[in-house]
Amino acid sequence: MRYLRLYLYFLRFSFSRAMEFRLDFWFRIVMDCTFYAVQIIFFRVLYTQTGFLGGWSFEQSLVFICGFFLIDAIHMTVFANNLWWLPILINKGDLDYYLLRPISSLYFLSLRDFAANSFVNLIIAAGLLAWALSNYPGTLGTVPVILFLLGVLNGSLLYYILHICFLIPVFWLHSNRGLGDIFFTLQSYAERPDRIFSGYVRRLLVTALPFSLIVSFPTRVLFEGLTLRLLLHISGVTLLAFLFLLWLWNRGMRAYSSASS
Repeated sequence: MRYLRLYLYFLRFSFSRAMEFRLDFWFRIVMDCTFYAVQIIFFRVLYTQTGFLGGWSFEQSLVFICGFFLIDAIHMTVFANNLWWLPILINKGDLDYYLLRPISSLYFLSLRDFAANSFVNLIIAAGLLAWALSNYPGTLGTVPVILFLLGVLNGSLLYYILHICFLIPVFWLHSNRGLGDIFFTLQSYAERPDRIFSGYVRRLLVTALPFSLIVSFPTRVLFEGLTLRLLLHISGVTLLAFLFLLWLWNRGMRAYSSASS
């Protein structure tokens, strides 16, 4: 409950601050809507050349890409601002404020700044996903849709874990972004159906670098059903990724040099 009360305080503070910067508020809406439009047009053009992509029709891929929009919007609203500051705080030795709080430093650093100016984009992304689901020509049962949405939430967590894991090497590299540029390069794999990849590349994308688990696997659950093997795969990889994050963060803490030291 203490963590919940603290997060509600973060929300109140973030919304009050967002109202002071209205230009940035509208800029983010326009920027993200442009991104959504470009991605949908890109897939529409692809499907003028083929009937299926990775085994999915255009309508199925539309659900897939709108699922990614929602995950990206959750990340931008909840985590992105905090992760943007992380390399700066590490390099300047300014993590002390967060480390001395009587709560988890990782929790505080990851959730302190809620991007209220991206909240409308979160609503827009959710609306696009609802539109894609409602316009799907086939029959979608209630249970598969619920499992898909739970998979999207899991994908949001996995997206955050991957992003911060690529930033934590700043503790040792002392660069501006850690391995953040590599993360954004690999992120493009999450925006494509997993079955367009094959061999070692696909194995890597569903295990050690599980970008294909972010939204491709939840979409497969929606259209193909949830099997025990798929459930264990998604749950196992997510759990291992989270444990790896905790281990990597603790290692980084040992390498951290405070500005006051």
